Amino acid sequence: MHTFAAQEGCAITHICDVRDEVRKARGKEMEKKTGLKPKLVRDYRELLDDDSIDAFMVATPDHWHALLTIEGCRAGKDVYVEKPASHNIVEGKVAVAAARKHGRMVQMGTQIRSAPFLREAREYVASGALGKVISGKAWETARNREVHLAKDSEPPAGIDYNLWLGPSTQRDYNASIVGGAWRWLFDYGTGDLGNDGVHRIDYCRYVMGLDEFPEAISCSGGKFFFEDDQEFPDTQFVNYDYPNHVLQYEMRLWSKPKLFGQGEGAAIYGENGWVLLNNTSWKAYDAAGKIVKEGKSSVGQNEHVRNFLDAVRNRKQDSLNQEIYSGHVSSAMCHAGNIAWRTGKKLRFDPKTETFDDAEANKLLGRSESREGFEIPEIS
Repeated sequence: MHTFAAQEGCAITHICDVRDEVRKARGKEMEKKTGLKPKLVRDYRELLDDDSIDAFMVATPDHWHALLTIEGCRAGKDVYVEKPASHNIVEGKVAVAAARKHGRMVQMGTQIRSAPFLREAREYVASGALGKVISGKAWETARNREVHLAKDSEPPAGIDYNLWLGPSTQRDYNASIVGGAWRWLFDYGTGDLGNDGVHRIDYCRYVMGLDEFPEAISCSGGKFFFEDDQEFPDTQFVNYDYPNHVLQYEMRLWSKPKLFGQGEGAAIYGENGWVLLNNTSWKAYDAAGKIVKEGKSSVGQNEHVRNFLDAVRNRKQDSLNQEIYSGHVSSAMCHAGNIAWRTGKKLRFDPKTETFDDAEANKLLGRSESREGFEIPEIS
């Protein structure tokens, strides 16, 4: 919100949230920062027919990302959607179709795509300086907190819980889930693979020049450390197979030791050297381990928002640094990794149909059903 407000030619005209206190607090922040008092709205559907609104910025729990993107596109709005671009593969596919059909500018918030250092690293690898590049590895290591849910209760005053649930499964109100534990539950979140992993997987495949879906996905791991209420694994190793490349992702949410001195990052390996990436820099090493080139910049947050706003004006989808299709690929890779873990199978993926070669896995491509009034529409 503050990044958008700081951009030239951008006005924060509406604050929409299902929680009364949040709307009021953010409204006051914006009025103090910009001098413009935004209109406070509880239900996003009030915004769809408002011609004064050019764009949405979607920063909700994951289970709302795709539907808000789709509804925004159908209403003629451009959309900046936080990562991951969807809660599941089916929703993400529909969001891409909606952006295409309605000619909307849709950018996913993997802001490092707009960081100057990342473009330098991609150009360096593409130059052939590493020789033939075959493998890459992305990772997250950290010591997370346990997730313990409070008892279910009646929704408190000041929240529209029906709207908070949206397209997810009907469930009694739980203060822990609404307060943030949603991220670790299948119905609402995408685990840390979709939370943090999407960033690292995205910039690893970007620097490797892997712009499309992998052809096969396998995953090992589980809940080996935490004895709590989270449903996603705390330990995860995912392999993404391409015709001539392999990308690996390693997640250890219980382990403080870092890889190559980085708690999160990626490494790209060539026959003559390798490149180490973190969120603000890159280093190229030769075969003997000597640094031969390096660069650094900001994380790209301001540049990413500016890139989106410029595309809103110039109407050029190819000017977006993380246009919705590319965002969907990275998001779907996270969903596919989780599906491979849940099924315990190596899965082959058809990029044309965006389905697996396995019936059990295909049942997890989307929701079995959405709540009435919050269905994912068909885009033809």
